[in-house]
Amino acid sequence: MFIKVLMLLLFFAITVFIGFYFRKTATDVSGFVLGGRNVGPWITAFSYGTSYFSAVIFVGFAGQFGWRFGIAATWIGLANALIGSLLAWVILGRRTRVMTHHLGSATMPAFFGTRFKSSSLKIGASIIAFVFLIPYTASLYNGLSRLFGMAFGIDFVYCIIIISVLTAVYVVAGGYLAQAVNDFIQGIIMLIGIVVVIAAVLNSNGGFMNALTGLAAVTDEGVSNGTVPGIFTSFFGPDPFSLLGVVILTSVGTWGLPQMVARFYSIKSEKMISKGTIISTIFAVVVAGGCYFLGGFGRLYSGEVARNPETGAVIFDSVIPKMLENFPDLLIGLVLILVFAASMSTLSSLVIASSSTLTLDFLKGHIVKNMSEKKQLIVIRFLIVVFIAISGAIAIFQYTSGGSVIWIAQLMGISWGALAGAFLAPFLYGLFWKRVTKAAVWVNFVFSSLFMISMVVLNLFFNAFFKEYFPKFLTSPTGLINAGAFAMLAGLVIVPLVSAVTKAPEKKFVEHCFSCYEEKVSVTAKTALGE
Repeated sequence: MFIKVLMLLLFFAITVFIGFYFRKTATDVSGFVLGGRNVGPWITAFSYGTSYFSAVIFVGFAGQFGWRFGIAATWIGLANALIGSLLAWVILGRRTRVMTHHLGSATMPAFFGTRFKSSSLKIGASIIAFVFLIPYTASLYNGLSRLFGMAFGIDFVYCIIIISVLTAVYVVAGGYLAQAVNDFIQGIIMLIGIVVVIAAVLNSNGGFMNALTGLAAVTDEGVSNGTVPGIFTSFFGPDPFSLLGVVILTSVGTWGLPQMVARFYSIKSEKMISKGTIISTIFAVVVAGGCYFLGGFGRLYSGEVARNPETGAVIFDSVIPKMLENFPDLLIGLVLILVFAASMSTLSSLVIASSSTLTLDFLKGHIVKNMSEKKQLIVIRFLIVVFIAISGAIAIFQYTSGGSVIWIAQLMGISWGALAGAFLAPFLYGLFWKRVTKAAVWVNFVFSSLFMISMVVLNLFFNAFFKEYFPKFLTSPTGLINAGAFAMLAGLVIVPLVSAVTKAPEKKFVEHCFSCYEEKVSVTAKTALGE
């Protein structure tokens, strides 16, 4: 116990110190929210990766989908690296930095408001962002609860208090730069931790080949194709269609998440894009690929994982903690720091995104007509505390309900499905296509938000009716995940269709928005040949 507590205290001390060290850079809104748009490639790339992967991935997604798909769950992590990191940087990085800087946008809702010349769009986007980032944050707390209880045997509420207070302190004090530097340190911990944990789990099962042999002998009549010999070690696992839904949600979804896209706002040079692309991709391969690979061996512990006392169903959020339960104290301490690092980095990016969005895009100029820069900073910091408190309360409710209302993965699926479903298509088309209309963006906002809310209501209160009359891909155990993927893909169709049948935007204004891409820049001969 002494070793575990000492390691956590050291980690917490470094985190808080960094927060206060960077307080001098958070004296204005640009410094607090974007770090002055002047952050290096390593810190930005690690910040992107640590915002992407958290306790939700390590405990919730790796546990549930490793159990459902076996080793094939590794595809999710690899897709996160190639689509969610590599392609996101290549396709969105440069254009996002150029146009948001040109339009003076510090947040995604501000981009929508300026790009489509609509203050109502900005307000609508800010409300969607604030509301649907809350369940995501709640899922972070729940991911921590299992490991915290396993390591210390104390109530989960204390864990919520600790992570809430620490995150609030360093984010309120130092803003984006404090968050980004902490993300860099936390990212290194995550890289080392996941490699050590995988090695320890495989070693405890007699090595990789013995673990794979044991997994190949597992069958499960409750899973589609679960009785096929070796199905949990097969290439695409027992349910390829559901696997694809998780891949789409967790990989393509990052393209429309405010806290992820915000990383591109602070890019300061072309060189940073190429470096950031490589670094973030490698980081994702190790962390995401490693987490899902680890989760794929969860069924080796089928006799030990927690189950619902009434139905006997596996409590998925207990799978990963059970795999780590018998580790030496030093290794459990490392795992705790790994999960705390992953969760605090993601939580900090979420609270900055949500509080800055609500302040700059909703309150400023609409509710409070004349809001000075000093007042804006005070409100942003206050909303950070409020956001963390609300999320913590939801997490406590979900935990005390026995964890049976909605699993960690489903809680995150609701958040990602609504946010990426609403924002991805308008943002992507808005960067590349001049014909996108305000009406198309509104239709997509309303469709995605209402669709995800209706899925939750039907799942919780009308489950029998829902399962009888709705498509199987929405009513399956991964139904909320599939619903989120569907909302994102639907948006890619809705926006161009509605844009085609509604009045085109003002040509002069659109040309102004896209003129930033035509500006001439000088580069060295090693970058491009001269005429």
